[in-house]
Amino acid sequence: METTPGQLDTADLEDRVRSMYELVATYPHQEFHFETGRALAERLGYPSLDLDRIPAPAIESFAGVGYFHDLAALQPGESVLDLGSGSGMDSFLAAFAVGDTGAVIGVDMTPAQVEKARHLGADFANTEFRQGRVEAPDVPPGSLDCIISNGVINLVPEKARVLDAAARALKPGGRLVVADIVSAVPLPENVTCDASLWAACIGGAMQQDSFLAAIESAGFTVDTVRPNGAYRFLSSRAVKATGKYGVASISVAARRA
Repeated sequence: METTPGQLDTADLEDRVRSMYELVATYPHQEFHFETGRALAERLGYPSLDLDRIPAPAIESFAGVGYFHDLAALQPGESVLDLGSGSGMDSFLAAFAVGDTGAVIGVDMTPAQVEKARHLGADFANTEFRQGRVEAPDVPPGSLDCIISNGVINLVPEKARVLDAAARALKPGGRLVVADIVSAVPLPENVTCDASLWAACIGGAMQQDSFLAAIESAGFTVDTVRPNGAYRFLSSRAVKATGKYGVASISVAARRA
């Protein structure tokens, strides 16, 4: 169920992920293995009119891998958790959807991302950003209507912990809606042991069938699986790995039993 062989240095991985996404928060226009910003968001399917409502610096630091808000179908009054919320773009869109009677909590382990999201979200009374780990979000069991996540679960070595925590946090019938990176075939050890490729959203990709099975094993029923064909990597190393192993983005909607 996991993509982590024993040889992966998880402490090194965490440092690399935190450092990379600190740069995404503070210097979003520099070159990464992946795209960032508004052009990416629009190509993935985010409506321009929705993006116009979001603070522009949050969009500049957007590094998601797919669009899923139509699948989440958030309703006024709902409670939402955004796992790996970054600078807040998806959280802010969720905040508009759930309205003043709803609530959105964003959790991210990178201090610079949390600080930026808090600053940008000062006028969003229904939104809170917390520094924490997506494997153990600090929310009461059975308290949430929907959990969203964009390009983050692949970065976590212990994916089952993330999915189990999500199931515990959701109400019965609650939704898990994510966009993430998967592979067509299992990745070899020279990829899965490479912390730099993990931090680039490649090395931690589970085979798609295994990822969906892991979601179901956590107590969910998968309703929708949709490829995000517009997503692409940029660096030659990342492009080579994606072509060889069929690394791609999908959006998934699932319901807790």
